[in-house]
Amino acid sequence: MLQKPFVSFLIGILVLPFFSYVVPYAFAQSISEIDRLQQDIADRGSRLAEIEKEIAKFEADLKVVGAEKQTLQKAINQLVLERKKVTAEIARTENLISSTDLEINKLILEISKTEKNIDQIESAIAEIIRTQYREGEVTMVELLLNHNQLSDFWSTFEAHETVRNSMSFKVAELSSLQRLLDDKRKENTDKRSELVSLQSQYKDQNSVLTSNQAEQSDLLAVTKNEEKNYQRLLAEKQEARDQIIKDLRDFEAKLQFILDPNTIPTAGTAVFAWPLKNVIVTQWFGGSEFAKRNPGIYGGRAYHPGIDMGTPRGTSIHAPLSGTVRATGNTDLVPGCYSWGKWTLIDHANGLSTLYAHQDVISVTPGQKVTTGEIIGYSGNTGYSTGPHLHFTVYVKEGVTVRQFNEIKTVTSCGPASTPVAATDAYVDPALYLPPL
Repeated sequence: MLQKPFVSFLIGILVLPFFSYVVPYAFAQSISEIDRLQQDIADRGSRLAEIEKEIAKFEADLKVVGAEKQTLQKAINQLVLERKKVTAEIARTENLISSTDLEINKLILEISKTEKNIDQIESAIAEIIRTQYREGEVTMVELLLNHNQLSDFWSTFEAHETVRNSMSFKVAELSSLQRLLDDKRKENTDKRSELVSLQSQYKDQNSVLTSNQAEQSDLLAVTKNEEKNYQRLLAEKQEARDQIIKDLRDFEAKLQFILDPNTIPTAGTAVFAWPLKNVIVTQWFGGSEFAKRNPGIYGGRAYHPGIDMGTPRGTSIHAPLSGTVRATGNTDLVPGCYSWGKWTLIDHANGLSTLYAHQDVISVTPGQKVTTGEIIGYSGNTGYSTGPHLHFTVYVKEGVTVRQFNEIKTVTSCGPASTPVAATDAYVDPALYLPPL
């Protein structure tokens, strides 16, 4: 006969599984570990804020030094400040790597906890189903006849209803936990990708630091720490660079290219994001003041074929739009070739190509697909450059090719070094495709 003990048994099925996955020691211990990891993450966040302040101070100091007259002492001071800034940025990246690693560990614990919750709810549901199946053969009449009192019958009947209602609740709870588990697993995958990116960033920033130290050593060795030698070096670089640019412009002026406006975006459409997070334009495209003062550099025309952005060495450069890296190069590999230094050319699906020059580190390779906002390199002072900055050029994709300098002119100080080359009409003003500042 079905008596009150059966009612208690059914209620126990509903209640005990719930407590079984809430209060065990291992469960409580995992919650404690999650809390500890969360605190560690918060502590690193506080340290990160301090590092950001240090970086901001170094950047402010670099602006002051950058405005000073070009002297050997200024160059040394700038290199020292840049080294301090990059060192702080490396510390920031290390902090982010540690925080991301902690977040991954926290997610692993949360995933484990959720999986246990799911297992225990599934066990509870299975037990309810088994109980319902065993009692399912008892008809309402049999259930009534098996009780001496009507009150006992109603208690048993209500217990059955409670079981059915609980089944619906637990199925819904199970679905919710499974969605949570899926979200946690995706977050874990994203964090692991972020960790790989940060580790790559850490490696590149150390390369910037190494480059900075080498440049200071080379500068002191060449100038013998004397101002007159430094000024002579600047003049020699300027003269060589002017000749290289004049040869390039003369060559490009002879190239034939007819622009079909239907192959590129409409002017005034902001199809690109700025490649730097903090933008300070030091020279615009076209008839800039610098270009007007130095028309001989640009083939007799007051013309600058891109936008220059002043920024400290080691600043991350971001792809302004998704695309494919067509080519990279380093004109500094050829002694006396004072040109773009380290450069990257990216083709975009909208009919335009973009150039990033004077980089300290190139973080991409030819053929690589890049996404909007992805780090493609770090700014520097390579090639001919009067100070750390990023040169940004936009071409019509069909009008730009990559050539060796010895194809442009038989006698050139750049010889086998490569460079993007485009007909004059294939250059477009980057500002026409960038959001206003």
